[in-house]
Order: sequence, then structure tokens, then C-alpha cells
Amino acid sequence: MLQVDKLESGYGPMQVLWKPGLEIAPGSITSLLGPNGAGKSTLLKTVFGALPAWSGTVIYDGRDVTRLPSHKKVEMGLSMVPEGKHLFPNMTVSENLSMGAYSKKAQPFREETREMVYSLFPRLRERSRQLGGLLSGGEQQMVTIGRSLMSKPKLIMLDEPSQGLAPKLVGEVFETIHKMKEDIGLTILLVEQNAEASLNAADYVYIMHEGTIKAEGTPADIKSSHEIREAFLGI
Repeated sequence: MLQVDKLESGYGPMQVLWKPGLEIAPGSITSLLGPNGAGKSTLLKTVFGALPAWSGTVIYDGRDVTRLPSHKKVEMGLSMVPEGKHLFPNMTVSENLSMGAYSKKAQPFREETREMVYSLFPRLRERSRQLGGLLSGGEQQMVTIGRSLMSKPKLIMLDEPSQGLAPKLVGEVFETIHKMKEDIGLTILLVEQNAEASLNAADYVYIMHEGTIKAEGTPADIKSSHEIREAFLGI
């Protein structure tokens, strides 16, 4: 569903991506792991179009989308949940969710999709009239993910969805990620610092370091390699 090949990008004159490549199979959870500063978030931003690609290709659903702007990719079913809780604090939970259904494709299904989000996050139904800025950190993360789901994506990229959350809430986030795959049929590319949880959730894993892919394999492959775990994951 998604193929990235020899992608180069960065910020100003500073190159961050040095030709990484990866492939995401439809209906899978793929984890992209590595230390801070490895280029994981930069890769997601470049794939999504938030950063321009200097060279290389991004193929989504059989189409070259390397130079396509982000809003066009959203219309094609590609979505990204950036790192941190990005929501409108003075809008209610329900209003925040509605903001995610702005594309022509998503608008007719807004209420139906909202119900799907509430089924994934029952707490958001309880908080539907509450202002986003008054929610707990975990609830804000639920809204951020839910708003992205409102665009009716086929592939969703999650950047550090458990960052800053209590251990109990981290478990809830990963349970939801599993439901997104099993119940909705989403394809998921997951960037996470929580290596153990990511390995347990994933069907396939890439290890990134210094802007390149250093290793890849099934979670069992990565777990069984002492060298990979020690060198790149610290576990």
C-alpha cells in the first residue's frame, strides 16, 4: 500500500533522511523504531507532504505521490497524527472531531464516522460537549487520533501516540491501535519510543538510525537479535 524508496529530505541545508526505504503491506501494523533524532518523524512528515522530498519516491496505493500536497493525500486516504496533542482547546470534543471531516470524501459520512470514533473511544462520547482544553492528556490524545479517523483514511501514520501518557493509558492506546486494524481494517505506520509495546503490536518492524534503515524484520526477528536491541533500541 505504501512504498518509500531512497527518500532524501531535511530542514534548510541540514539533511536528515539519507535514502531510507520501506514498504507497508495493506491491513498491517508496521512499527518504525529507533533512538531520538534518527529521522523517524521527518520521514513521516516527508511522506505526508508536510516537508518537501529532495529526492526519492513515495508510492501510495499504486500512485506516485512524492510531490502531492498533504490535502490531496488526505483525499486519497492517507492520514497522519503528529507528535503531541494538537487540538482546538476552545472547541468541544464533538466540534474537534468534525474538523477532521473536511474533505469532500469524508463530509457525507461525518456522523457515521463520529459514531465509529466513539465506539473506539467511549470516553469521548461521555466528553462530547466538553472543551478540548479541559480534557486530560490521555483524552486529548484520543481526540487527536479520532479527528484523524474522521477523514476516513485507509492508511494512518501515528507519530508517538503514547508520548507523555501514564502506563495504563499507554495500554489503552495500543489496544485502540489493534482495534483500528482488526475492527476497521486500517493500515498503520507507527512511530514510537515505547519499543516493547511497538514490537508487541507490529506485524513488521523497521529500525532507523541516522536517517537510514539499519535493520528490518518481524517482531520475533528483532526480539531475537541481541545486537539490534542493544545497539538501536536500548532493550
